[in-house]
Amino acid sequence: GNLATATNNKVGAGTLTAGLAFGGSTASPGPGNLSAVTEEYNGSAWTSGGNMGTGRINFAGAGTQTAGLGFAGYTTTNLNSSEEYDGSSWTAGGNLNTARRSLAGAGLQTAGLAFGGYTTTVSNATEEYDGSSWTAGGNLNTARNGLGGSGIQTAALGFGGRTPPPFSSATELYNGSTWTTSPATLGTARQNLSNAGSQTAALGFGGETTANL
Repeated sequence: GNLATATNNKVGAGTLTAGLAFGGSTASPGPGNLSAVTEEYNGSAWTSGGNMGTGRINFAGAGTQTAGLGFAGYTTTNLNSSEEYDGSSWTAGGNLNTARRSLAGAGLQTAGLAFGGYTTTVSNATEEYDGSSWTAGGNLNTARNGLGGSGIQTAALGFGGRTPPPFSSATELYNGSTWTTSPATLGTARQNLSNAGSQTAALGFGGETTANL
């Protein structure tokens, strides 16, 4: 089924039969076009959920349809705020230590993971969420923005992105404290790709191979 509101730069969470899509932009990304709209998917159709407190782009998310998490991103500046979804409404969560955009996310609402992104430069920072506050985790070996992420807080995967200036095909694995570089690399180096799955059964698709933050 089609989304009710055509939007780009959205974030997704959940499963095929209980999906969640939220935030983004209703036109070319910019402050005047930011969307706070949330939609829920039941496997065949999308229905409206509660709006986010802050519409945003270039952010990350995690969790499930009834326990979602959205964090960081961009409005007119980089954000460090996070929001939690209970299946009907969003409430403010804890702030990240580092405001950033174009980062990756993984995990659950009560065990979230934020890594990479862009501050005033490309970041290698990782943060872990316990349902109320963010704490520093181990740094990525390769700082990058626009990367893909999947898995859980103690078994996550990060891949692709922009370092810059070249695009990256590198893959890293997180064990809850440390990132290690995997010998497996993407077939095509790219940024702003989409992702799904776990650390051991991940999917990366789409993205850009031209320079654009």
